[in-house]
Amino acid sequence: MARFRYIVHDVPAAVAFYAEMLGFTVEQQFGPAMAILTRDDVTLWLAGPPASASRPMPDGAQPEPGGWNRIVLTFDDLETTVAELRAKGVTFRNDILAGPGGRQILCEDPCGNVVELFEPA
Repeated sequence: MARFRYIVHDVPAAVAFYAEMLGFTVEQQFGPAMAILTRDDVTLWLAGPPASASRPMPDGAQPEPGGWNRIVLTFDDLETTVAELRAKGVTFRNDILAGPGGRQILCEDPCGNVVELFEPA
């Protein structure tokens, strides 16, 4: 099972996004500090401001959400999934792109972390 950690500003908002929008199941939640969610064989750890993973590095760098690294979630019908998520107010960074392996689009969780939605060719 693969495990990913995302730094988030708001654990409850991030939990709601991943559970309600992307089909994750909440396994554990530790107040505003952290939550553990699963979907198929992916485990996602959401670390909020009180979490140890959010503490500054020795050089002063502060972990924060965003960037381009991402988890990839597979869907059978990308068009329908995107339409449903847009109707619910989900933010997308781009439109659906096609490549040799399939089609993809990037959405953001409430804190700005990227999630790739993918439909295999």
